[in-house]
Amino acid sequence: MPKDMNTVSIFERRESEARSYCRGMPATFATACGSEITDDTGKTYIDFLAGCSSLNYGHNDPDMKTALIEHISNDGIAHGLDLHTNTKAAFLEAFEEHILEPRGMDHRVMFTGPTGANAVEAAMKIARKVTGRTNIIAFTNGFHGVTTGALSATGNGYHRGGAGMELNGVTRMPFDGFFPGEMDTAEFLDAMLKDKSGGVDAPAAILLETVQGEGGLNAARPEWVKRIAKLTKEHGALLIIDDIQAGCGRCGTFFSFEKMGVMPDIVTMAKSVSGYGLPMAMLLVRPEYDIFGPAEHNGTFRGNTHAFVTAKVAVEKFWSDDSFQKELSEKSQLIHDALADLAAMVPGAYLKGRGLMQGVDVGSGDLAGEICSRAYEKGLIIETSGSEDQVIKVLAPLTTPKETLRKGFNILLDAANDVLNAPNKIAAE
Repeated sequence: MPKDMNTVSIFERRESEARSYCRGMPATFATACGSEITDDTGKTYIDFLAGCSSLNYGHNDPDMKTALIEHISNDGIAHGLDLHTNTKAAFLEAFEEHILEPRGMDHRVMFTGPTGANAVEAAMKIARKVTGRTNIIAFTNGFHGVTTGALSATGNGYHRGGAGMELNGVTRMPFDGFFPGEMDTAEFLDAMLKDKSGGVDAPAAILLETVQGEGGLNAARPEWVKRIAKLTKEHGALLIIDDIQAGCGRCGTFFSFEKMGVMPDIVTMAKSVSGYGLPMAMLLVRPEYDIFGPAEHNGTFRGNTHAFVTAKVAVEKFWSDDSFQKELSEKSQLIHDALADLAAMVPGAYLKGRGLMQGVDVGSGDLAGEICSRAYEKGLIIETSGSEDQVIKVLAPLTTPKETLRKGFNILLDAANDVLNAPNKIAAE
């Protein structure tokens, strides 16, 4: 081993170059609780990233932790393929009672491999099998994962470039608000589908996020989503809503599409569905489209038994009545007001997103990156998103106390002030 190897961290020495978040936040983290995470030197950070919305209920929720420890201590099933288990039954019963039935949803629940991309892959396969068609319509700035099928529906060129091959089977259409002015992109899509020379093959499905998380917090208007849903039916396709990042309360309601007057044929879920940050993904699919044969879409880890334990607690603790949802409405307004202060500091900046999935487009990826980097130095973990990483994105745990939210935003505003008033400040483009 070369003499200088001892000065190189194990991460630099052995971990793949594919690592990402740790490049901008190089601390070695050791413990976490609620909305705070502490590194191995004892420095504590407020977390406005929450595992990219995988920790909507915070780090180490005490009730979920207790239930999980009890399950493990009693030699509960650790891995069960898709066998019947008492933990799976308990989760399904809680999900049916508190989530599906109150929203009038008759969907079946299909457990896939533990990633969101796997759920998207399964959804696309179902749509193609149901309709006998191959084309999927997805949208500009959409992000649906980086496995080959899901990547074909992802818009980001950097991620698509990682495939090393041509990606087929998807037609890209402009998302709501993609064009300047008042052009209705739903009407544009309708025209393309109706024109026999429009060049768009009849779709098996239309796939969308109501708020594009990685795409820059582009929030679709309810009337646009409703129009897309109508077009989907008119053209014999299935409506797939990707609620992997925008769901589980992130937009202020359990599902991001609630109150929009639509009922998706398929909903993809992952990230915070386990409640505790444990890997878990699933599809909600209307019964008439639940047509896969046994193990036709499978995976060794389809259904994380430990995740069933914590997911049940999350559903019962936060969604058995409307009290938590009311708290989210209040916090959403707090976030909006704080981000308005940030936007006012940067000429041309503006707010994006909705619910507890909001941010500020500062017009420059360099500027957004510098502000987030300075915030990290001051004790706040926050990231960027968007086609040029120009959006400072807030994904704080939904359970974050209001005082902690205010403290975090004070750090963010101080960081922005430092960057904007530095002698060599970066100007927004």
